[in-house]
Amino acid sequence: MDKKTDDFKKQITLYILFAVLMMILNYLIQKINLLFIYPWINDNWSHIDFIYTFYISTNPYNMPELVGSIVAVGITYIIKYFLDKFIVFKKKTVELKETSIEFLKYFGFAILTTIENIGIQFILTNFFNTPLEFSLVIALTIGYITKFFLDRKYVFIGEELAKT
Repeated sequence: MDKKTDDFKKQITLYILFAVLMMILNYLIQKINLLFIYPWINDNWSHIDFIYTFYISTNPYNMPELVGSIVAVGITYIIKYFLDKFIVFKKKTVELKETSIEFLKYFGFAILTTIENIGIQFILTNFFNTPLEFSLVIALTIGYITKFFLDRKYVFIGEELAKT
């Protein structure tokens, strides 16, 4: 096995491992939202129309789940950025200019794949009555696979990766 193939296999293995950990964290954040935060906000703030419409309402769509999904994806992408940069793609540079460009590209692609994730989860949950656990795994798996190839090709470009 050549070095490029070995490096790719290590990268994808670590990326998938961290993606699974982020899926678990994402699930926990969403469950905490639905079990604790949503009931508290509903009990204390449901009289405010804005909060009711954009967080508490479940008709016609499940807004607590949608908001929880958005928050969970945001938190896990921030954590995953650092894991991907320093562990998966072994970037050592913390130079402000390079890191800023990587960060902007990473989060640009994160926005696209987040829309993909949330859209898939929203469609599965609201139109196919798929349980949260299944829609979450399906949506995040598709999103993380898309994100790996975008990150590898466009974000964390090192000398060895620029040649592939």
